[in-house]
This record gives sequence, structure tokens and C-alpha cells, in this order.
Amino acid sequence: MAMQVPLWHHYLQAIRSRGAARVQEYQRAEDVLLTVLEHLHTLDPRFLVDYSRDLEAFQFALRSSDGPLDMEVPLSVEAAALLVEEPEVAQTGDGPKSCRLGVPRGGAGLEAWVTDDVFTASSEDSAECLGYIVPSKVLQVLKDRLVAAIVHCKHHGLITPGSLNANSLREEKLGLSLLVSSGWRTIRFTVVPVVRRKHRAPALEGAQLTLGFPEGSLKRIMGQGVALVPSNAQLWRVSSDDLLTRLVNVLGSLQGHRLDSLSILDRVNHESWCDGGRSPGLHFSHLKMVLLWAAVLFPAPEDWAELQGAVYRLLVVLLCCLATSKLPHFLHPEQNLLQDTSLDLRALYQRVELFASQPEAALRIHVTHLGRSPPPRLSSGVRALLQLPASDPSYWATAYFDVLLDKFQVFHIQDKDRISAMQSIFRKTKTLGGEDR
Repeated sequence: MAMQVPLWHHYLQAIRSRGAARVQEYQRAEDVLLTVLEHLHTLDPRFLVDYSRDLEAFQFALRSSDGPLDMEVPLSVEAAALLVEEPEVAQTGDGPKSCRLGVPRGGAGLEAWVTDDVFTASSEDSAECLGYIVPSKVLQVLKDRLVAAIVHCKHHGLITPGSLNANSLREEKLGLSLLVSSGWRTIRFTVVPVVRRKHRAPALEGAQLTLGFPEGSLKRIMGQGVALVPSNAQLWRVSSDDLLTRLVNVLGSLQGHRLDSLSILDRVNHESWCDGGRSPGLHFSHLKMVLLWAAVLFPAPEDWAELQGAVYRLLVVLLCCLATSKLPHFLHPEQNLLQDTSLDLRALYQRVELFASQPEAALRIHVTHLGRSPPPRLSSGVRALLQLPASDPSYWATAYFDVLLDKFQVFHIQDKDRISAMQSIFRKTKTLGGEDR
């Protein structure tokens, strides 16, 4: 096993060697868009420019894959003065609850938000609520101002020719999609209007999620407030993406290879499982969710001390999710992120299991890495074992995943209580030892 470790580090070094260039490409594209947004603000002061973009640059540097990046445009509104109303009709579906943002009668400083272009008067005779700020109207105004700002910036030479084209602007469900060139790379941004306010996020308040995160970190994240983003034409919701990115950033403050393992799997996913981006596959958001679950399931520092072992912490969680066709949202576990996707989960599972059993082929990036691969880590498939949490959710626990680590020969934990718990689960499941892939 010791001879295999350097290969993981070579692979990580190759990813890191590109990190600085990727950040520079991101910042060049970001500067173009910020220039446009600055002029948009002069056209319509209701839309602000957010210069605190460190989290987005941090996340982009972790990735090898391409994908849309959010550019939040805060609304210049006194959010604490707004009325937050949840619809009386029960909401269907999983995920965060939606709400309406109401303007109170006599609300001071809210005059700009009761104009017809962003506001709809209440159809009810309410003593408190004058009407609502409507996401679809806000998006339309933002789109019109964005086009005007792009035209202005191009006409006055404020942005490099060819760096941005208004024709690439597309209106999507939650924001405006726009292609921005950084020179060597074209990056797609999703421009999203947001209302920042203090707001409860019950999913972050659960005691079970404090495991694996620095003490007090979740409380600090909650203290920073949340971003409310469009949920549909009429409703807003708390942005899960914003909270998840902050959680991943917090994990980076801990010793160990948590973020390194995410970077490695994102690169393998892009290059190997998705054939260099030519085939559909997992998104970075899926892998980010897997990391957050792994951080909770494996809270001990020793789980993340060694690079290869850290990657396998994510792999066993990912394999279990693919085998059961269920990846729970970290903040809203009732929401399955693998539901209603066009992915061939069976084929994807087989690729991931093959990598987990014999990763060397995917990790070789240089001719000096060629050579005979070690034998597969698995003598037989583990799919039946991986499907246990689907029938019994109590298996979604550290001891069960320790059994999976042991199957892949990467369980090197010395804690006696944890070894005992793992062995207990192993005895309970040993009748599944002959399962097929």
C-alpha cells in the first residue's frame, strides 16, 4: 500500500499546479462582469454590487470541471423591514420552504420597491401588507438593465472586445445565465438577485450536524444571515448553495485532506467518469454534498490525515448513494439529489466502483507513472452491502461506512470502540459476502 501513496500526491500536485491559473482566469472574467454590474447600479440603484467574492474564487480553484457560477446581485432593500410570509397552501415537493416578501403599509425607506416594475399589490384587504416584491418582475428588470449596461460598457470600451456578449444572456428559473470570456477560458455565470437578511435555517440548527465541523462554526455561519433567492415566479427561498459553500469553506480550516479529496474526485469525475466532459455525469455540487456527509460520518481527525484514506471516505459515501439511487441533500435530507435526473446511475456506479477497486489507471498522468497495477482491492462486488441503508436507514452511520472502508482495505483506525462497532456491523452483514456487482 505504501508504494501507491505517491501516485495520489502526484495527482493532487497536478491539480494544484493549475489552481493559481484557474483563479486568475476566474478573476479576469469576474472583473468584466463586475464592471458591467457597476454601471447597472448607476442605471438602477436598487441593484447593488457585491465585491465580497472570496468564496466563489475559493470554490472555483477546487474544481477541474466547468459549470455555471453564481454572481449574486443584492437588492438595496431594508430586509428586516419586509414581511416574510409562507403560503397558506401546503407546499409539495422536497427542499427548502418558499416564502413571499411583503412590503408593510407605511414601511419607511421602501418606496423604490412599490413600483409596478417589481411589485404587485396585495389582492387581500390586509391591515399590515401592502403587497409583494415579485421575483419574476425583479428578474425582468435586472435583465433589461444588464443588457443596457453591457451595451454601454462595450460602446465606451470599459470591457475588452469579445469578453462578453449580450446575445448569450438567457433567462433561467432562478437567474440570468451569461457567458464571460477571461481570455483563455469562457465561464458561464448565473446572475441571481438576492435579499440578504437574518433568517432561520433549521437544517443548520440540528445538533447532529455539528459533528465534523469546528466548534462554533455553524453558529457563526448563521450569524452572517442568509440569501433569499427566487424559488419561482412569485416566491423566494433560502439559498442552500450559499450555505453549503460556506460549510465547505469551514472544512478547509481543519487539518487534513478533506478539500483535497474533493478536488481529486472532481478531477477523476470530469476526466474519467464523464470522459473529459463529453458524457453526462455527476456535478461538482453532488461531490460537494458527498464531502459534507463524509465530514459528519467521519468526524475524527485521523480519518483525514492521509490522502488516500481521505478520498475513500468520500468514495464509500458516493458508492452507497449511487447503489441506492439516493443522495440526500445535506440541509434537507428529505430531498434526493439523484431523483429525476437523466443520469444512468447503474453505469455510473460501475465506473465509480471500478475506480475504487483499482484507482491507479485513472491517477496516472505521466509516462513515469506507467507500470503494473496492483490487484483489485475487491475480490467481489459490494453492491448488495451498499444497498442496506435503503431498507434500514440506521445503517447510515459511521460503523457501517467503516465496514465499507475495510472492504477497500483502507480502514486503519486504532480507536478500540470504533473497531468494535465496525466488527459488530460486519458480523451483522457478513451473510452478504458473496454479493455480485
